[in-house]
Amino acid sequence: MSAKDKDCGHHHDHYQQFLRRLAAVLLALTIIVGIVIFIIWAVLRPSKPHFILQDVTVFSLNASTSPNLLSLSMQVTISSRNPNDRIGVYYLQMDVYGAYRGQQLTLPTLLPSTYQGHRDIVVWSPFLSGDAVPVAPDVAVSLQQDKNVGAVLFDVKMDGQVKWKVGTWISGRYHLNVNCPAFIKFGNADHHAIALGSAMKFQIVQSCHVEV
Repeated sequence: MSAKDKDCGHHHDHYQQFLRRLAAVLLALTIIVGIVIFIIWAVLRPSKPHFILQDVTVFSLNASTSPNLLSLSMQVTISSRNPNDRIGVYYLQMDVYGAYRGQQLTLPTLLPSTYQGHRDIVVWSPFLSGDAVPVAPDVAVSLQQDKNVGAVLFDVKMDGQVKWKVGTWISGRYHLNVNCPAFIKFGNADHHAIALGSAMKFQIVQSCHVEV
């Protein structure tokens, strides 16, 4: 082997050692950053946002059993409070829809992406509607019976994603599921109902179940 070949081999070995050391340094930095983020996350322990269904305005509600169809038009007001002192929340791709006995009655309404700061409150007032929605026979019959009695239990549901923000660090996406029961009494039985022309506005102020 010539001196030139030995010199090339020597440089190659040094280059390989440099790459191994660089990889080790990068790996160590990655582990350190991960540990720091985990410690911050464990210390802060983000709490789930608190959702409240404030009110529901029903514009129309019709059910038919031949065929089994439901039509619903309403507007809801939902507030969310961030209980965290040092953690912000990004709401992404949030859909809201109305359901009855587990069956979706309205098309999903997409809420605008929103950032919620520490201890902040965000309020949404989306319109929800579904026209001649096919439903199971027992669902149509139950709704008609509930209307005749004068009390209907709807569910206002939210489905989307959230990100947590700690300082300049932003987490990955987490699935958010919110269920807000809305017990509505028609007629004169509910003193919290307000007539708005042909529509009825019901003051609910009901806490919602939140899963993240």
